Amino acid sequence: MARILVADDDVDIRELVEFKLSTLGHDVVAVSDGAAAIDACQAERPDLAVLDVMMPGVSGLDAIRAIRSDPTLADLPVILLTARAQETDVETGFDSGADDYITKPFSPRELASRVQALLTRVR
Repeated sequence: MARILVADDDVDIRELVEFKLSTLGHDVVAVSDGAAAIDACQAERPDLAVLDVMMPGVSGLDAIRAIRSDPTLADLPVILLTARAQETDVETGFDSGADDYITKPFSPRELASRVQALLTRVR
């Protein structure tokens, strides 16, 4: 299947996403903040990243900007998974380079479907 990076500072959400994607056969690398997400993307070169927006230190938006500015990662598909649901938040997420935007609370089944759709589209 695919190697997927998951970055979320909430351990329960991180483990839920990791569990759901792992049960579908994906190889999941889970980290707890944006800086670790950038490092893991550079080291692991995942097929897709799922980033929380609000993380301490380097936010998901900062992480996606860093990913997009790295020529070796610029085409990495990124899903933002966040509690920020205002229209301006969604717009900012897409303007930062997100390929998809999912708001919390979320359905693990919907997340899995969107991950699969994005992986299919980019392959």
